[in-house]
Order: sequence, then structure tokens, then C-alpha cells
Amino acid sequence: MQTSPVRSIGWFSMTFGLVATTALLAQPRPMLPHFDQLGKMTVDVDGAPNAYGPPGKPTLDFEKNAHTGGTLRGKIVGYLTEHGRPVIQGPHDPMPGYYISTTDFRDDSIVDDRNPRKYVDATKINYVVLGRFGKRHGVKLGDLVVVHSHETEKTVYAIVGDSGNPAGTEGSLALLQALGYPYKDGKDDAVEDPKIVIRYYPNSNPEHRFFRSQAEIDRAAEALRLDRKFH
Repeated sequence: MQTSPVRSIGWFSMTFGLVATTALLAQPRPMLPHFDQLGKMTVDVDGAPNAYGPPGKPTLDFEKNAHTGGTLRGKIVGYLTEHGRPVIQGPHDPMPGYYISTTDFRDDSIVDDRNPRKYVDATKINYVVLGRFGKRHGVKLGDLVVVHSHETEKTVYAIVGDSGNPAGTEGSLALLQALGYPYKDGKDDAVEDPKIVIRYYPNSNPEHRFFRSQAEIDRAAEALRLDRKFH
């Protein structure tokens, strides 16, 4: 039986459409623009529930480092205060009796500033601090980054989780540990040589999504196919 011309044309159109769609989906997604910054890296513990606390409590950092300029005379920027006094975590918070350490990137879905979960925990989340370099290239808080150490040859995903250091060469305790450094706190440890590369991806988190775990950050970065190759 001879196939009608109309049916043949319809079959051809449908087949061609499927082939074209498959070919389009198979094309690699274009890489997002990025900017690399090479430098040293100090440890940031801001956002960790046990970062700062009253005298006598074991903390991840010295009290002076919660102040601008690293001196007790500077303005308090590392933890929450009310009427000039530190806000203390309550019995249902992660570290009762400790101060509520803050970060500039925060979960806006949590209205209460006294909730420690509103901030990025430096002991659990890989984050870097936004400085002049990142700002100059349009980077915002919450954007995704890839960080590489030329010393340990490890590469990890992170976010821009805090600000306040103009140099931008500062990362969370979790980040430095993920890069293979045996650091325990933010008191004295630092990568003293310029061996850390921060690869910034501007506008990679346009909705300013707050990530509640490192696994969420890793999945978001992999979905965007962020470049992990460093030479």
C-alpha cells in the first residue's frame, strides 16, 4: 500500500524535530564567566555558634578579632549586640551561653536576628569573604566560587558568605579544612604564601538562595558546571 504524501511529510517533520531537539540538548552548556584571584588566606570563623563567647568559655577565635582592626577598641562586627551588650544564645540554640556570631550573607526567611541559624556556619560551610577584587567584578554575597590550593592540590566549591576584609583573602574554617589544611580554629592559623586561588562566578546565585548545607552548594555548583581546572 502506498503511503500518502501528507502522512510522509508529517512523519518527516516529526522525526526532524526530534533529531533537532536531541542535537540541541546534546550541546554543552556555555561556561559562565569567571575571575580568578590568587593570594594568601586567613581563617574566618564568623557564623559559627562557638566563635565567640564570655570570658572563660573555649572559643574558636580571640575576642579582639570580633572587632574592626583586630583591637578591642574597634567596633564589634563579629557577633550580635543590643544596647552595647552581646546577645547570648538561649537553651534551644546550638551553643547556649555563647554569643551569636553573624555573617553578612544570611537567611532572610528567618526573621529573628537572634536565631543563630540565620547565619552561615563557618565550621560547616565553605565560604570566602567578599573584598575589593570581587566587588570590582560584580560579585555579590551568596554567589558561587571554586577554590583551589596550589599547595595541597585540592579543589572545592564554596560561596561568598561574608564581607569586611578589603583584601578578600579570607575563608571559613570549613573551607580551609576542605582544602586539606589541619586548622582547628581562627586564632593563629593562616596560609601565609599566595597559593590559594578563588574563582568567582558573578551572578551565579541571582536569587540569593541561602544554602543550608555544603551538599546543597556542591549540587548547585555542579549543575552550573563550574570550571574546576587549574593550571
